[in-house]
Amino acid sequence: MNISVGQNIGMAIDGVWVHRFRSLLTILGIVIGITTVVTVASLLTGLRQGVVDFFQELGPDNIFLFKSSGDPSQEPRNVKERQRRALKPEFAEYIKRWCNSVDDVGLTLLLPAAVEGKPITARVPGYESDTINVSGRSPNSDAITPRDFSSGRFFTSEEDHRGAHVALIGASVAEALYPDGHAVGKTFMMDGGEYTVVGVYAKAKGGFFGENGQDNAIDIPLHTAQSRYPQIDRIMITAKAKTGRREEAYQEVEGAMRRMRHLPTTAEDDFSISTPDQIIQQFDRITGLIGLVAIAISGLGLLVGGIGVMNIMLMSVTERTREIGVRKALGARRRDIISQFLVEATTLTGLGGVLGILIAVAITMLLGALVPALPSKVPAWALITGFSMSVGVGVFFGVWPAVKAARLDPVEALRYE
Repeated sequence: MNISVGQNIGMAIDGVWVHRFRSLLTILGIVIGITTVVTVASLLTGLRQGVVDFFQELGPDNIFLFKSSGDPSQEPRNVKERQRRALKPEFAEYIKRWCNSVDDVGLTLLLPAAVEGKPITARVPGYESDTINVSGRSPNSDAITPRDFSSGRFFTSEEDHRGAHVALIGASVAEALYPDGHAVGKTFMMDGGEYTVVGVYAKAKGGFFGENGQDNAIDIPLHTAQSRYPQIDRIMITAKAKTGRREEAYQEVEGAMRRMRHLPTTAEDDFSISTPDQIIQQFDRITGLIGLVAIAISGLGLLVGGIGVMNIMLMSVTERTREIGVRKALGARRRDIISQFLVEATTLTGLGGVLGILIAVAITMLLGALVPALPSKVPAWALITGFSMSVGVGVFFGVWPAVKAARLDPVEALRYE
């Protein structure tokens, strides 16, 4: 007497429904494990996509130079890096002249949040914003790291040369200072100086946890910033490689910097040089560790769930000993018995996997709705992996009960009370 796979699945579902509370407790570990894996994978995928979009907007062919590693807008935590010499503006001209694979070089003067103990704020009558990132940028920055504008334009070389008090503002700054939506041509006060808005950046793409610091940016001409803040030396250099020659440009720029810094051959770099790909790889290493922790947690849940499945299947073998004896007496082979119990085990764990996936998707959607700044995206591979893991647990932990059932002697099984 042979039973098809479909009939086996139907019998397994009937058994789950009859003992639904017991079955739910059995697969609870699997549900928790799959929920953890899929939820963490969804959040990390969304975060990574935001980081990739962020650095793609900064320019995939760009090479960034600063005196220290990490976020240039923040003070370095490493004491040794904090003591490094600042980069000089003339380095940019040297790189552009001697690095043949570099197309253009831009300069950015990064202003701290507070100068001489006084926070830098931007304000207009009735409105004020202190969550701003102020930078002085060379006029060619628009070509090196181009950004979209919702209105207005970038400042000109002539405005930079004469140190004009003009400014470009990010989308969040524009919303805070000019809620009516008309910022271009208007003025605002910043650290005792009056600036005229000539352009408003469009909403930036990507970011960390959904937030992009460029939306809080206020960019003024480089010479304007240097004349107003001569004591600030936080220079960042951005070298744009010629198309298809970024690796070559990276080597040339690094060599040029070492020559300008007079570093011996055996000395390590006393500056930071990075590309968008390298920064994304660093992010991947961090998220990889988070993923390993999630896998460890889910592994414990799957182990508990698997042991529960083995236990309930062993109980099922005992409860259905006479049924197994009847099937064998009617001609069922060992592989028929094994397949029957394996299908039942995988059906049980598969239902746990589906339930875990549904809960994970619901959690991800809920987080996305409650915290829009936290990007989340449920990748198809996470769904497939989660379901495959749950079925795999059923196969692994269902083998022993299935083999035990197949080895039962039909005569002894028919005598079982």
